[in-house]
Amino acid sequence: MEKIRRLARTARCCLALAIAANIGFVSNASAGHQPEPAPQPAWYVDEAALPFTALPNATAYYGIHKGAGYHIEVPDNWNGELVLWAHGYVGDALALTVGDPPIREHLIAKGFAWAASSFSANGYNTDAGAEDTRALAKLFERKVGKPKRTYMTGGSMGGNVTAVAIERWPRAFDGALAMCGNMGDNELFDYFQDAYLAGETLIGHTAQVPRPADWATNGYPILRTSLGPLFPTQLNSTGLKFKEVIKNLSGGERPIFEQSWNGVPISFTGGEFILGFMGTVPGAGNLFTVYQFDQDPALSQEEEAFNDTIVRVAPDPRYRTRYGLIQGTANSPRITGRINIPVLSIHTLGDLFVPFSMEQVYARRVARHGKSKLLVQRAIRDMNHCVFTAEESIRAFDDLVKWVRKGVKPAGDDVLDPAVVADPNYGCKFTEGVSPFRAALPPCPAQN
Repeated sequence: MEKIRRLARTARCCLALAIAANIGFVSNASAGHQPEPAPQPAWYVDEAALPFTALPNATAYYGIHKGAGYHIEVPDNWNGELVLWAHGYVGDALALTVGDPPIREHLIAKGFAWAASSFSANGYNTDAGAEDTRALAKLFERKVGKPKRTYMTGGSMGGNVTAVAIERWPRAFDGALAMCGNMGDNELFDYFQDAYLAGETLIGHTAQVPRPADWATNGYPILRTSLGPLFPTQLNSTGLKFKEVIKNLSGGERPIFEQSWNGVPISFTGGEFILGFMGTVPGAGNLFTVYQFDQDPALSQEEEAFNDTIVRVAPDPRYRTRYGLIQGTANSPRITGRINIPVLSIHTLGDLFVPFSMEQVYARRVARHGKSKLLVQRAIRDMNHCVFTAEESIRAFDDLVKWVRKGVKPAGDDVLDPAVVADPNYGCKFTEGVSPFRAALPPCPAQN
């Protein structure tokens, strides 16, 4: 079946390239023309937000370095190891603020020093995040001393920053922990565009790229009504197909997807979120995307017809190159998967904002470079983005440290085998602790 999928994808790509001048193909690129550079926003460090109080038996440092604010905390019994934390996406606000690591208390209690940067730019700018975090590590050496080990960690966009940093400076880090990270870099932007293209095509529209400026007020209500009497919980046949398309794009059949899609009991990144967030992005493309309405890798006649009908968009080379995606305040370098240190990542199964499929993309890239022995991935049974219990986060970090110090590779989950991922108990192994967002989720066997 997988062979059929690959053949279909290859054939469709070749066809799309061959008919590039026809109506089924859209490109924003203009030969010989480069977009005007976006004006640099007037980013500034919110100095009033910089001071923070050290935990007992620790010393706090804060300030501004190379246009970015920073926090550093060093315990009196410092073990000589440093944890760098990269924060997630905070929007395009001009004020730059520092986000501290979620396991701060645990780090200090165990003797780890930590440092976190505001980055010198907001927006989805993983390039700035990586550069500024690396600069902070050097500042730490001057202020405190050279660590004997350094761990790169981050959440959400910070997970993307983590993956970029360990590839850019392969000898600067000893281990990495990515939490709910966009490990597929530009494929996340493709995913949001795929949702828009699929929705419009399913209701009989020819999707316009870029998305019309008035779509939110004119196109969105039409799409929502066309998918069922009460989106996302009551869907018609078209809505059910749309739901399956999103399921497959976001990681395939897996536990927690149904609850997340419906928003039960509390989901911030389910079907409702997707409908409001999807859209076109400069540099995104879908030449290689295969859209499916079920879990059978072989394409049905209906799926073949849909894939032949949907608008195919070539990634605009003005914004997307082999080095990454650049658009306005977004600068997202490509993650190759060529890793040289132990990497552990955790991801929630129901997240449709930074979907579980990003872990699958990363696993494939790492495998292509023969580095799978350096990657451990864990699935967490939650519906939302970056909602981990303290137990889950601490266990992941402690297991990474043990792996780095003693060479003991921790256990993880297989993210690539569809049968494994679809098992009703998938994700139970590393899901622990109490979270109010999980009250109505199917229990794991040990919790019955």
